[in-house]
Amino acid sequence: MTKRPSGDVVVVGAGMVGAACALYAARAGLDVILVDRGPVAGGTTGGGEGNLLVSDKVPGPELQLALLSVRLWAELAQELGAAVEYEPKGGLVVAATPEALSSLTDLAAGQRTAGVTAVRVDAEQLHELEPYLAPGQAGGVLYPQDAQVMPTLAAAHLVRASGARLETGRTVTRVLRDTAGAVRGVRTDRGDILAPVVVNAAGTWGAEVAALAGVGLPVLPRRGFVLVTEPLPRRVRHKVYAAGYVADVASDSAALQTSPVVEGTAAGPVLIGASRERVGFDRSFSLPVLRALAAGATRLFPFLEHVRAMRTYLGFRPCLPDHLPAVGPDPRVPGLFHACGHEGAGIGLATGTGRLIAQALTGERPELDLTPFRPERFDRPDCFDRPGRTDCRTDRPGRLDRFPEEGAP
Repeated sequence: MTKRPSGDVVVVGAGMVGAACALYAARAGLDVILVDRGPVAGGTTGGGEGNLLVSDKVPGPELQLALLSVRLWAELAQELGAAVEYEPKGGLVVAATPEALSSLTDLAAGQRTAGVTAVRVDAEQLHELEPYLAPGQAGGVLYPQDAQVMPTLAAAHLVRASGARLETGRTVTRVLRDTAGAVRGVRTDRGDILAPVVVNAAGTWGAEVAALAGVGLPVLPRRGFVLVTEPLPRRVRHKVYAAGYVADVASDSAALQTSPVVEGTAAGPVLIGASRERVGFDRSFSLPVLRALAAGATRLFPFLEHVRAMRTYLGFRPCLPDHLPAVGPDPRVPGLFHACGHEGAGIGLATGTGRLIAQALTGERPELDLTPFRPERFDRPDCFDRPGRTDCRTDRPGRLDRFPEEGAP
């Protein structure tokens, strides 16, 4: 009879969040098994841009998680070196109108009180930071703490650094529970893996993994496209985006939303986003979305009109109704932990999430209060009739409802 592998923790999902959970749990002394039905970074992580951002977050628990995460990312970059293509290039948020600039500076003032470095940039200073930026902008805010990694490389290196046992190509079909209801491992299509703790780091598929344990978690996919240009000399120095992007991130709408986001990469191509829409797991090519992305990018950087787009790709952001992830133990199932639902911020928030999960696993007091991220906060019957409905939200202090329109398509 084949012996079933066993350990202290099974992490389900080998994307960036799962990799970070494995890393910090292993460094806390736990024997970790990392399981994924596909390859490392084969899901949402592989469809991301690698952004590590504080600039797009309003004061509140997500921003605190982002601040913890960017600090940990900087530490890991020192340790792992150039392998993860860590680039602390900063973010520049641009306002096209005085009204948008006023809203942006109000947001920045609140962010500063939470510990964010946010520098007001007057209109005449914008071109010192971004010489190819379109003229006529009202001003902006510079966020030096924003950074970027190459997501698939970074996830692979976190897994390697963790020393966790990696089981790819292995589909979890059930979370095993004992007669008292506590976790005792997972069943897969290639046999059982036994452990007293299971961490659900399945990203967009977090709802399905939660259901395998008999609990509900209303994670929904939110599709986004990215355009990739031909390699260029470095012309875009920061991550540059329009102020309206912040409102799109916080929006509850299922409809298509686009706002221009442009950034260069160490390898030369320029990445162009961002779109958001809830269409399930539809992977269909959408020419209207790509046209909208291209139009928004050329409004910010007119030189891009003459640059070739070499390819496009898409990903699905794992979205929870209140735009906060589920992080921590699930009181409904002893031994079940969740680390999913980060929407488009999972790569940036992965390190903080992994650290908090490891602290909770070992009984150490977490560095941040996990209450806003508690996974059972949606555990009301009406929250599952329509998982995106706004009355299932918990309170989110300081939420920014919208910026004035900037003519986004």
